[in-house]
Amino acid sequence: MSQQEHRIRMKRWITRSATAVFSAVIIVLLFTLAITAARVNSQAHDPVDGQAIEAGKGINPEQARIMGWGFAAAAFSTAIGSVGAGIAVAYVGSAALGAIGEKPELAARALIFVGLAEGIAIYGLIISIMILTKI
Repeated sequence: MSQQEHRIRMKRWITRSATAVFSAVIIVLLFTLAITAARVNSQAHDPVDGQAIEAGKGINPEQARIMGWGFAAAAFSTAIGSVGAGIAVAYVGSAALGAIGEKPELAARALIFVGLAEGIAIYGLIISIMILTKI
C-alpha cells in the first residue's frame, strides 16, 4: 500500500469516526431532552413527592409546565453552544497548531482565532441566563 493510499484511508477513518461521535452526542442530547420533557409533563399533572407540592404552593400546574420547559430550553442552549464550541475549537486549534509549526510568529494570531471559537460557548451560556431570568 502506498503512502497516498494510506493517507486517504486515514482521512476516511477520521471522518467516519468524527461523524459517529458527533451523531452519538446529538442522539444523547435529543434523548435527554425527550426524557426531560416527559418528566416535566408528568410532574405538571401529577407530582410524585410531597416536597414538590410544598415548594410550589403558589404555582399552578400550567406555570410549573412552563418553568420546566424554560429549564429544558436553558439546558439545551448551553449544551448545543458547548458542543458547537468544542467542534470549532477542534478545527481551529488543529489548523492553528499546523500554522504555528510552520511559522512560529503566527502564535498570537492563532490564539485569537481559538478564543473566538470558544466564544460560541459563552453565547450559549448568555442565552441560558436570559431564558432563566424570564422564568
